[in-house]
Amino acid sequence: MTGYLFMALAVLVAVAGWRFRHRLRRETRSGVTDEIVRQIETRGRVDAEDVEPLDLEQVRAEEDEFWAETWDEPEERW
Repeated sequence: MTGYLFMALAVLVAVAGWRFRHRLRRETRSGVTDEIVRQIETRGRVDAEDVEPLDLEQVRAEEDEFWAETWDEPEERW
């Protein structure tokens, strides 16, 4: 019985470690460098040359599609 408990605990620790490492990698790949932080502090904005402007029609269409979805009503608890 304790063998199963130990195995379950080991799997739980392994999954938690994997998620922690995954989150750390995702945060470090954000692309925010010290130079970008300095630009924000001194100028209040970031100058980026490779930024594409937003397609407002596409944004509007996706927002309309989102709000047009039907949502399930919550179940009564009582």
